[in-house]
Amino acid sequence: MDQATSVIELRQYVQHWKDHNRSIAFIPTMGNLHAGHMSLIEKGQALCDRTICSIFVNPMQFGPNEDWDHYPRSLESDIEQLKAIGCDLVYLPTASELYPEGLDKISHVQVTDLTDHYEGAHRPGHFTGVATVVLKLFNIVKPDVSVFGKKDYQQYRVISKMVEDFNLDVQIIGQETTREVSGLATSSRNQYLDLAQNETAALIFQQLQQTAQQIEQGERNFETLQAQAIANLDAAGFKTDYFCICNAETLLPATAEDRDLVVLVTAALGSTRLLDNIEISLW
Repeated sequence: MDQATSVIELRQYVQHWKDHNRSIAFIPTMGNLHAGHMSLIEKGQALCDRTICSIFVNPMQFGPNEDWDHYPRSLESDIEQLKAIGCDLVYLPTASELYPEGLDKISHVQVTDLTDHYEGAHRPGHFTGVATVVLKLFNIVKPDVSVFGKKDYQQYRVISKMVEDFNLDVQIIGQETTREVSGLATSSRNQYLDLAQNETAALIFQQLQQTAQQIEQGERNFETLQAQAIANLDAAGFKTDYFCICNAETLLPATAEDRDLVVLVTAALGSTRLLDNIEISLW
């Protein structure tokens, strides 16, 4: 596996592949890789000739109460995993490489409509940081395809809308959530759960499945379903930030006429904030 740390170096690899008509899949990450990330790499490998993974803990997407310095970093292990799965290149930019004049002087990308609620409301500025760095990375790598996990469903929709709004020449692919045997969505945050919490955390997906089943059976009182779900999770020991039944494309509260839905949930267990969702098609 090749490695690049600078824009110039990365572009040399990309240009060489494009000169030989090789298609490129790109998977941007913040490292601390796990099975969910590996599924994104595998999807990229299935779709394209070459696969690039970036590892960059992006300071722009961290809020004032979020600790960038203590975000888990496991670069040596990450590189070994990428080598083992056959990733072609890992891009390891520094903050000074991507933000040479600092965060205060960089242009910002704000994706309207999709970023004011849910995670956007709980983490002000987060999606601006995500959209800005992803746009920069797309312009550096110029991939044919980029794969994003659907576990972070709002992020997936934000990136999809940004690509559409700016007419970017990259296809965004959403990869289904990788789950542990219990149903718990695979996440770097799971490492902070103790054994008992890990067992309890599986209740999030069970609640999502229960709500989805009720909707599929004809229940359309979404406010009641949401309230019931929050009460169930809180009774099990969670502190639920939100449990919302939404239109899958706009992420607006779902109406009885909507046919493609997504249920978004974020709930804290102890100090660990867990995020998950389930998609529902009523066609």
